[in-house]
Amino acid sequence: MGKVDNGIVTVHVGLAKGRYQALLDADLYLPESWDQDRERCRAAGIPDDVRYRPKWRIALDQVVRLSGNGVHFDWLVFDEGYGAAVPFLNILNLVKQRFVAEVPVNFMVRNTTTSAARRADQRLSAAKAKAGRRYRIKHQTVKDSVWRAAEALVWVQGHQHRLIVAINEATAEVKYFLTNATAAPLARVLGVAFRRWTVEHSFRLAKQEAGLMHYEGRDYLGLIRHLTLALVVLGFVATHTERLRGEKSARHRRAGMPGSQPTMRSDLSTPARHTRDQAHERSHSIPPAPKRTGEKIPQETAA
Repeated sequence: MGKVDNGIVTVHVGLAKGRYQALLDADLYLPESWDQDRERCRAAGIPDDVRYRPKWRIALDQVVRLSGNGVHFDWLVFDEGYGAAVPFLNILNLVKQRFVAEVPVNFMVRNTTTSAARRADQRLSAAKAKAGRRYRIKHQTVKDSVWRAAEALVWVQGHQHRLIVAINEATAEVKYFLTNATAAPLARVLGVAFRRWTVEHSFRLAKQEAGLMHYEGRDYLGLIRHLTLALVVLGFVATHTERLRGEKSARHRRAGMPGSQPTMRSDLSTPARHTRDQAHERSHSIPPAPKRTGEKIPQETAA
């Protein structure tokens, strides 16, 4: 920002099913520095039982809470900040929850349970992705993107996974994904992986349409009330948008939340043949903003 400013970090679970999208839960992320200063916490109205927890642990508690309320997920998808947390992945494996995690390039994997650990970008290089099969990812608000991808079976903490490397033909952006869905078609896994963009779109809707980012208070109770109201408003709008979309006639096609993604079944299709030059002429901005391929995130290992 070019200056020091105040900020509040929260952790959310979002839902994307067909054209329906909403945020389902929210919690405050309390940094360790705040946790160690309880007088500062009390001045902000933060209860003594609200302590520092890694973001992945907050997310896990949210998933458990939602499960207790009858909400279950076909897939979970999350970025490198959660994908690098091996204990999080281990727990999801134990409860047989399918996931697709984006992982950093320095994520450590093994070819077998006893072989030496190697970085993800050493196990599968970007060159492998360039030589892989082409997949077209459809978007509603921007042009389609074309990715090439390759995969390999790997082991992480005694569990077998698939490591996937994908490269964007237009931007040369490289992404690494890890999934415990070892039998699912690669096209399906990529569809889930890029579905996270729809969830991030929910944040934009919540901030712009439901007032999520407009809290300027300094009190924990006020923050929790604001988060709750924002989620209720977003859920209300999403539910009635879904209802109106089904009832309105064809001339009301614009009814609905702006820029929501198509259903999962239409996310991927076999791309038409293009020359190499044609593929690289297609350039556009796709949320979230591309990250440097050399980004490294510390891998949190199991205790």
